[in-house]
Amino acid sequence: MAGLNVVMAQLNFMVGDIPGNLEKVISVLEQSAEKGADVVVFPELTLIGYPPEDLLLRPSLETRIDNALNDLKSRMPADIAAVVGYPKVVDGNVFNMAGVFLNGNTVTEYAKQCLPNYQVFDEKRYFTAGHSPCVFELSGIKVGVTVCEDIWLPEPTEQARLAGAEIMLNLNASPFHRGKNYERDELLGQRANEGQMPIVYVNLVGGQDELVFDGGSMVVDAKGEKQFQAPFFEEGLYQVNVELGDDCATITPNQLIEPPSELASIYQALVLGVRDYVNKNGFKGVVLGLSGGIDSALTLAVAVDALGKDRVEAIMMPFRYTSDLSKNDAADEAERLGVRYQSISIEPIFDAFMASLAEEFEGTERDTTEENLQARARGVLLMAISNKKRYLVLTTGNKSEMAVGYSTLYGDMAGGYDVLKDVPKVTVFELSRYRNTISEVIPVSVIERPPSAELAPDQKDEDSLPPYEVLDEILYRYIELDESAEVIIAAGFEAQTVNRVLRLVDINEYKRRQAPEGVRITQRGFGRDRRYPITNGWKIGD
Repeated sequence: MAGLNVVMAQLNFMVGDIPGNLEKVISVLEQSAEKGADVVVFPELTLIGYPPEDLLLRPSLETRIDNALNDLKSRMPADIAAVVGYPKVVDGNVFNMAGVFLNGNTVTEYAKQCLPNYQVFDEKRYFTAGHSPCVFELSGIKVGVTVCEDIWLPEPTEQARLAGAEIMLNLNASPFHRGKNYERDELLGQRANEGQMPIVYVNLVGGQDELVFDGGSMVVDAKGEKQFQAPFFEEGLYQVNVELGDDCATITPNQLIEPPSELASIYQALVLGVRDYVNKNGFKGVVLGLSGGIDSALTLAVAVDALGKDRVEAIMMPFRYTSDLSKNDAADEAERLGVRYQSISIEPIFDAFMASLAEEFEGTERDTTEENLQARARGVLLMAISNKKRYLVLTTGNKSEMAVGYSTLYGDMAGGYDVLKDVPKVTVFELSRYRNTISEVIPVSVIERPPSAELAPDQKDEDSLPPYEVLDEILYRYIELDESAEVIIAAGFEAQTVNRVLRLVDINEYKRRQAPEGVRITQRGFGRDRRYPITNGWKIGD
């Protein structure tokens, strides 16, 4: 039986840091050579990171990549192949390329054929599609190469099979959303079975702005059965030996770890997204407003798990409507998590605003203006602390609130990163309960009491919004499934509620455009996924 010893380099790269990424590649090759590997497979666009977006349009791209590849070939250890992703400029066209390098030479190159242009992907903006399969020989085995989306469609695998490939190496930068790992399992099984060859699937890991890449690299045999599963949400080098017989493939070691549950995977994605956003952008730590409510409580827990307690500061900013229960719960959680905690009243700031505006407001009734002033006073305090300490402000709004505009511009939306931006309110409750199964850091009273912004006496969220169980289902249908009002109503939802919710979503696009980045955990988040014009005449019923 012919065999191939493969290292799956499930790594976290920095977008744009070509020299730093190259050093990581060379270090991994040296480690893998010492362990007797035949080939190391890296993720998609290894050298520049994913997604590089308009960095691909920079005039110096070609020179920088050429220099890095020449450096790689001159420094790589002998007798070990590297399959590396990078952008390559050919006659003015940019290709999403995978190159195979061995003993200082370029063995072959493969240009990605299937360029995704949906959800968060817009590769057709940058890349030209390839058309030809790539098959090379290594250790007596004919090896095919594809890149990410190529594995989601049957044609590239079939091309490789017809060109004689006996095993497929697939380089990926596949972002996380809830349930994604099950989709990949089914897909790889189907594609391996069709191509009658094992597939080595290597995925990127790490956070990049709103995207989180969850790793989960794996190997499936020629029958589509998974034989090796790497961990999720963590870097690592995973070495497997693939032996090919006449009618079977043997993969050793056989490692089938249980993937994390859906809630565990969402929580880990939030933690990784926060950690990489803060660290890769050079912030010393984070600060957030801790209100005693569930959103800020969960955000604080994620922040501490991501960065450690010494890099997190929580600020309670009470007002006359802030209950003693909220004050006590906030202090309790801060103590449980061991973070620096301060209480700064916004009463004098609010009073100063109102005094300055007294003449302008004369003869008017009290309304949401005064509520928004409270939120904006808090935003001013947090941003001042951020400026002084070089701490990133974490905002705490969830997807349900962002969808319907239940937030204040330059108030609770003021900050640099929104941990829960793509997390519906019902899921916030579920994640809080999940986190407490690890260690009870969120007071039970925070989870059990009705949510309230506490900007007015005895205020509750459901005074202004439908129950979150109803709201979140309507939002899921409208935002993620693109269902019309008629379809949602026909599914059993009250017409007046549906029309009101959909109108709120539509008229608050301007707010979401000014919202900070946040971790994407669904198939359609507010960001790269969903791009609607602010000014438009589209009718809700359409």
